[in-house]
Amino acid sequence: MSTAAQNRATGNYRARLVQRGIKRFEMMALETDRELLRALAHRLAEEGPEADRARTEVKALVADNPPKRAEFPRHCVALRWSGLISTYRVRVSKDALFP
Repeated sequence: MSTAAQNRATGNYRARLVQRGIKRFEMMALETDRELLRALAHRLAEEGPEADRARTEVKALVADNPPKRAEFPRHCVALRWSGLISTYRVRVSKDALFP
């Protein structure tokens, strides 16, 4: 449990971050990448040419290989909306569609 003073200090700290344009968020990654991601976040939060260069390089790296989204096959979508699935009690597993 936090005391009132701790809560106030945390609120003040987060308000100062917002004034600087920094947003706090949480992400999930491998433990081995923790220090790398923290260093990158600190670098991106700085002002200056090094932060701009790092931002440009990361954007280029991510843009080269966008994550592929699994799409539900069109014929399965058509079957879902046609009513045939519920009429014939057909069960389609995700594993069968996305091996």
